[in-house]
Amino acid sequence: MGMIKGFRLGIYVFKDAEVIDYAAPYGVFSVARRFDPALEAFLISDAMRPVQTQAGLTVLPNYAFQDKPHMDAFLIPGGFGTRQEMYNRRLHSYIHQLPHHCLLTSVCTGSWIYGHMGLLDGIAATNRKEPDRLESSNMGKVPIDRLAEIAPACRISRARLVDAGRIVTAGGIASGMEMGFHLLRRAGYDEAFIADVARTMEYGSAYQMYKDDVEYDSVHEAFIP
Repeated sequence: MGMIKGFRLGIYVFKDAEVIDYAAPYGVFSVARRFDPALEAFLISDAMRPVQTQAGLTVLPNYAFQDKPHMDAFLIPGGFGTRQEMYNRRLHSYIHQLPHHCLLTSVCTGSWIYGHMGLLDGIAATNRKEPDRLESSNMGKVPIDRLAEIAPACRISRARLVDAGRIVTAGGIASGMEMGFHLLRRAGYDEAFIADVARTMEYGSAYQMYKDDVEYDSVHEAFIP
Protein backbone atom coordinates (compact mmCIF):
# COMPACT_ATOMS: atom_id res chain seq x y z
CA MET A 1 0.00 0.00 0.00
CA GLY A 2 1.34 3.43 -0.93
CA MET A 3 0.94 6.75 0.82
CA ILE A 4 -2.56 8.23 0.85
CA LYS A 5 -1.72 11.92 0.75
CA GLY A 6 -4.20 14.09 2.59
CA PHE A 7 -5.75 11.18 4.51
CA ARG A 8 -9.07 12.31 6.04
CA LEU A 9 -10.62 10.72 9.13
CA GLY A 10 -14.31 11.33 9.74
CA ILE A 11 -15.43 10.66 13.31
CA TYR A 12 -19.12 10.09 14.00
CA VAL A 13 -20.50 11.84 17.08
CA PHE A 14 -23.87 11.06 18.62
CA LYS A 15 -25.72 11.44 21.91
CA ASP A 16 -23.74 9.82 24.74
CA ALA A 17 -20.70 8.89 22.63
CA GLU A 18 -17.72 8.15 24.89
CA VAL A 19 -15.42 11.18 24.98
CA ILE A 20 -12.03 9.42 24.90
CA ASP A 21 -13.22 7.06 22.17
CA TYR A 22 -13.49 9.92 19.69
CA ALA A 23 -11.08 12.42 21.26
CA ALA A 24 -8.08 10.05 21.36
CA PRO A 25 -7.89 9.30 17.61
CA TYR A 26 -8.71 12.94 16.89
CA GLY A 27 -5.85 13.95 19.19
CA VAL A 28 -3.40 11.63 17.43
CA PHE A 29 -4.28 13.22 14.08
CA SER A 30 -4.09 16.69 15.61
CA VAL A 31 -0.49 16.12 16.70
CA ALA A 32 0.39 14.28 13.48
CA ARG A 33 -0.68 17.38 11.54
CA ARG A 34 2.33 19.17 13.03
CA PHE A 35 4.47 16.82 10.95
CA ASP A 36 2.17 16.62 7.92
CA PRO A 37 -0.50 19.37 7.65
CA ALA A 38 -2.19 17.44 4.84
CA LEU A 39 -3.73 15.09 7.41
CA GLU A 40 -7.22 15.92 8.60
CA ALA A 41 -9.73 14.73 11.18
CA PHE A 42 -13.26 16.06 11.56
CA LEU A 43 -16.55 15.34 13.31
CA ILE A 44 -19.67 14.25 11.46
CA SER A 45 -23.21 13.74 12.69
CA ASP A 46 -26.66 13.19 11.24
CA ALA A 47 -27.36 16.95 11.36
CA MET A 48 -25.52 20.22 11.91
CA ARG A 49 -26.52 20.76 15.50
CA PRO A 50 -24.70 20.48 18.85
CA VAL A 51 -24.26 16.90 20.05
CA GLN A 52 -24.16 16.11 23.76
CA THR A 53 -21.71 13.28 24.24
CA GLN A 54 -20.84 11.35 27.41
CA ALA A 55 -20.86 13.29 30.72
CA GLY A 56 -22.44 16.31 29.05
CA LEU A 57 -19.52 17.33 26.83
CA THR A 58 -21.18 19.02 23.87
CA VAL A 59 -19.49 19.28 20.48
CA LEU A 60 -20.43 20.85 17.14
CA PRO A 61 -19.92 18.58 14.12
CA ASN A 62 -18.08 19.86 11.07
CA TYR A 63 -20.37 18.03 8.66
CA ALA A 64 -23.81 16.44 8.50
CA PHE A 65 -24.57 13.20 6.65
CA GLN A 66 -26.13 15.13 3.79
CA ASP A 67 -22.86 16.97 3.15
CA LYS A 68 -21.22 13.67 2.13
CA PRO A 69 -17.66 14.78 2.94
CA HIS A 70 -14.80 12.89 1.35
CA MET A 71 -12.99 10.68 3.86
CA ASP A 72 -10.59 7.77 3.84
CA ALA A 73 -11.82 6.34 7.16
CA PHE A 74 -15.08 6.57 9.10
CA LEU A 75 -14.88 5.97 12.85
CA ILE A 76 -17.69 5.08 15.26
CA PRO A 77 -16.81 5.59 18.94
CA GLY A 78 -18.42 3.63 21.74
CA GLY A 79 -20.34 4.91 24.72
CA PHE A 80 -23.79 4.42 26.19
CA GLY A 81 -25.32 5.87 23.03
CA THR A 82 -24.31 2.88 20.90
CA ARG A 83 -27.27 1.01 22.36
CA GLN A 84 -29.53 3.36 20.37
CA GLU A 85 -27.23 3.78 17.38
CA MET A 86 -27.47 0.05 16.65
CA TYR A 87 -31.02 0.78 15.48
CA ASN A 88 -30.33 4.12 13.74
CA ARG A 89 -31.39 3.44 10.16
CA ARG A 90 -30.08 6.82 8.97
CA LEU A 91 -26.62 5.87 10.21
CA HIS A 92 -26.82 2.41 8.66
CA SER A 93 -27.90 3.88 5.32
CA TYR A 94 -25.04 6.38 5.46
CA ILE A 95 -22.51 3.60 6.13
CA HIS A 96 -23.84 1.52 3.24
CA GLN A 97 -23.42 4.51 0.90
CA LEU A 98 -19.77 5.10 1.78
CA PRO A 99 -17.35 4.20 -1.04
CA HIS A 100 -15.54 0.90 -0.70
CA HIS A 101 -12.14 2.59 -0.33
CA CYS A 102 -13.34 4.22 2.92
CA LEU A 103 -12.24 2.21 5.95
CA LEU A 104 -14.96 1.39 8.49
CA THR A 105 -13.45 1.68 11.96
CA SER A 106 -14.64 1.68 15.56
CA VAL A 107 -13.48 2.07 19.13
CA CYS A 108 -14.98 0.06 21.98
CA THR A 109 -18.71 -0.62 21.65
CA GLY A 110 -18.82 1.14 18.30
CA SER A 111 -18.24 -2.32 16.81
CA TRP A 112 -21.68 -3.33 18.06
CA ILE A 113 -23.14 -1.21 15.27
CA TYR A 114 -21.17 -2.95 12.54
CA GLY A 115 -22.04 -6.27 14.17
CA HIS A 116 -25.75 -5.47 14.23
CA MET A 117 -25.55 -4.54 10.53
CA GLY A 118 -23.97 -7.91 9.71
CA LEU A 119 -20.72 -6.32 8.56
CA LEU A 120 -18.62 -8.39 10.98
CA ASP A 121 -19.90 -11.75 9.75
CA GLY A 122 -17.00 -14.03 8.91
CA ILE A 123 -14.26 -11.67 10.06
CA ALA A 124 -12.44 -10.93 13.31
CA ALA A 125 -13.31 -7.96 15.53
CA THR A 126 -12.82 -6.81 19.10
CA ASN A 127 -14.48 -4.71 21.77
CA ARG A 128 -13.97 -3.56 25.37
CA LYS A 129 -12.89 -6.40 27.65
CA GLU A 130 -13.01 -4.66 31.03
CA PRO A 131 -16.55 -4.24 32.40
CA ASP A 132 -17.83 -1.41 34.52
CA ARG A 133 -19.67 -2.24 37.76
CA LEU A 134 -23.05 -2.75 36.12
CA GLU A 135 -21.62 -4.81 33.27
CA SER A 136 -19.85 -7.09 35.73
CA SER A 137 -23.00 -7.66 37.78
CA ASN A 138 -25.64 -10.29 37.14
CA MET A 139 -27.69 -7.59 35.39
CA GLY A 140 -25.05 -6.80 32.76
CA LYS A 141 -22.63 -8.31 30.28
CA VAL A 142 -19.02 -7.59 29.38
CA PRO A 143 -19.07 -5.61 26.09
CA ILE A 144 -16.90 -8.10 24.17
CA ASP A 145 -19.30 -10.89 25.18
CA ARG A 146 -22.20 -8.72 24.09
CA LEU A 147 -20.52 -8.35 20.69
CA ALA A 148 -20.43 -12.14 20.38
CA GLU A 149 -24.15 -12.18 21.08
CA ILE A 150 -24.91 -9.38 18.58
CA ALA A 151 -22.73 -10.86 15.83
CA PRO A 152 -22.56 -14.64 16.30
CA ALA A 153 -20.85 -15.07 12.89
CA CYS A 154 -18.00 -12.75 13.93
CA ARG A 155 -14.74 -14.24 15.19
CA ILE A 156 -14.19 -12.47 18.51
CA SER A 157 -10.60 -11.38 19.18
CA ARG A 158 -9.10 -10.13 22.42
CA ALA A 159 -6.41 -8.13 20.64
CA ARG A 160 -6.23 -4.42 21.39
CA LEU A 161 -6.82 -3.71 17.71
CA VAL A 162 -8.03 -5.93 14.85
CA ASP A 163 -7.39 -5.08 11.20
CA ALA A 164 -9.71 -7.12 8.99
CA GLY A 165 -9.03 -5.16 5.83
CA ARG A 166 -11.74 -2.58 5.28
CA ILE A 167 -13.03 -2.96 8.86
CA VAL A 168 -10.73 -2.07 11.76
CA THR A 169 -11.91 -2.36 15.37
CA ALA A 170 -10.24 -1.31 18.61
CA GLY A 171 -10.89 -2.62 22.12
CA GLY A 172 -11.51 -0.52 25.20
CA ILE A 173 -11.83 3.22 25.69
CA ALA A 174 -8.15 4.21 25.68
CA SER A 175 -7.44 2.02 22.63
CA GLY A 176 -8.63 4.97 20.56
CA MET A 177 -4.98 6.05 20.79
CA GLU A 178 -3.89 2.87 19.05
CA MET A 179 -6.62 3.34 16.46
CA GLY A 180 -5.24 6.78 15.67
CA PHE A 181 -1.70 5.45 15.26
CA HIS A 182 -2.86 2.47 13.21
CA LEU A 183 -4.80 4.70 10.83
CA LEU A 184 -1.58 6.61 10.21
CA ARG A 185 -0.05 3.23 9.39
CA ARG A 186 -2.92 2.44 7.00
CA ALA A 187 -2.43 5.85 5.41
CA GLY A 188 1.10 4.76 4.54
CA TYR A 189 3.19 6.58 7.14
CA ASP A 190 6.31 4.75 8.25
CA GLU A 191 7.18 3.61 11.75
CA ALA A 192 9.58 6.51 12.34
CA PHE A 193 6.83 9.04 11.62
CA ILE A 194 4.31 7.32 13.92
CA ALA A 195 6.85 6.86 16.72
CA ASP A 196 7.71 10.56 16.48
CA VAL A 197 4.04 11.48 16.86
CA ALA A 198 3.80 9.19 19.92
CA ARG A 199 6.97 10.68 21.40
CA THR A 200 5.64 14.22 20.96
CA MET A 201 2.48 13.17 22.80
CA GLU A 202 4.65 11.72 25.61
CA TYR A 203 3.04 8.40 24.77
CA GLY A 204 6.21 6.76 23.45
CA SER A 205 6.50 3.99 26.06
CA ALA A 206 2.83 3.06 25.81
CA TYR A 207 3.03 3.08 22.03
CA GLN A 208 5.93 0.63 22.10
CA MET A 209 3.99 -1.58 24.51
CA TYR A 210 0.84 -1.70 22.41
CA LYS A 211 2.02 -1.35 18.80
CA ASP A 212 2.28 -5.09 18.25
CA ASP A 213 -1.03 -5.92 19.95
CA VAL A 214 -2.70 -5.93 16.53
CA GLU A 215 -4.36 -8.92 14.93
CA TYR A 216 -4.54 -9.00 11.15
CA ASP A 217 -7.39 -11.14 9.88
CA SER A 218 -5.65 -13.56 7.50
CA VAL A 219 -8.86 -14.02 5.53
CA HIS A 220 -8.38 -10.48 4.26
CA GLU A 221 -4.65 -10.41 3.62
CA ALA A 222 -5.14 -8.52 0.37
CA PHE A 223 -6.14 -5.46 2.36
CA ILE A 224 -3.19 -5.48 4.75
CA PRO A 225 -0.73 -2.63 4.05
